[in-house]
Amino acid sequence: MSSAIDGTKPRLARARHWNGEREPGCLIPQQAVAVSAEVFMEANTFATSAFIAVPQQTAYDYLCRLKNLDEWTLGSRMKEQVDEDTWIGTASGYQRTLYYHVRRLENPRFRGIEWQCGYEYQKYFKSYPVLLFPPDYVEPGSTESGVYFHWVSVIDPVQRTPMIMQGIQTVHNSEARSLKAVLERRAGLTEAAQGLYRIEADTIYINAPIEMAAEFMGDLRTMETWSHLLKPAGSIERERGVFLDEYGQTVEVTLRTNQLEDYYLVEQDYFHPQHNSMQRSPTFLIPLPYAFGDASAPGILLHRITFWKNGAAQRHGKLTIDDFGAENMNIKRLLEAKAGNLATFALGKSYVPVARAAGAK
Repeated sequence: MSSAIDGTKPRLARARHWNGEREPGCLIPQQAVAVSAEVFMEANTFATSAFIAVPQQTAYDYLCRLKNLDEWTLGSRMKEQVDEDTWIGTASGYQRTLYYHVRRLENPRFRGIEWQCGYEYQKYFKSYPVLLFPPDYVEPGSTESGVYFHWVSVIDPVQRTPMIMQGIQTVHNSEARSLKAVLERRAGLTEAAQGLYRIEADTIYINAPIEMAAEFMGDLRTMETWSHLLKPAGSIERERGVFLDEYGQTVEVTLRTNQLEDYYLVEQDYFHPQHNSMQRSPTFLIPLPYAFGDASAPGILLHRITFWKNGAAQRHGKLTIDDFGAENMNIKRLLEAKAGNLATFALGKSYVPVARAAGAK
């Protein structure tokens, strides 16, 4: 699931999105919706985004200090420091204390950190990577001041509690708003700043090794097998090539693959020269054995991050998050077949623990 908190006017939810209180297919009134929730996404992954009107370095330095969680989270209060980057503290979703750990994710084009949580020191089963994108990453040449905050939560389906599942998206949405307010208030603002863009994401589980997925996604020569909207136009190299879109318009595609500690990141740039337009999509590959702290959990989560200009309809490239989601489904099918795992595709977009999956057959 993913939500965006960008300070803009609420947007109309799509007709196929509903919750337990509404009938499938109903439209949710625009006034009632302040975030975009992707309710058909991978069930163990939650994402929250916000535009924050402070410099990227300011936000990064603040998030690196675990003690600052006391200021903006619902119930995370750091009580005892274990080492420079580890504390024992309370948590809003538990009646017991947790170990909290922070580590830095290094990338030359944006900043990132990761919070980890668990019941024991250095044994973590919840991971929360946070990516901080400067505006000129979202839109090359942008002079907007601020940073785009994207917080991914991956929750182990075996060790989590029902309260965590029922409350995490609501709590993280509100906490992201609180974080935005704390940092913007420190910068002298008295109300929420509006970003030019919003972030939307689509996540899917793939039962294939992360190295195989990184190799597949990082090789542009595979794109014609999984992207139905782009057709090769001439020779395609490993990290760059020219394609034609569904309207026969030229698209220059460039890839960059980076390893961020246990994760891989494949950055996809789609440049439309006839329209001087760039569409950028960093794709985050999350290994389940690491994210869940469970070596028996196979495969990865493929988390594609996209940026959409507020108040403007996309006219070139992919027009909605569904275009990315459709590609993700194709990538899952191809990678799982390549890995020899033909049974998991039919189980859907979400990771299902082995015992539960056996019962579903």
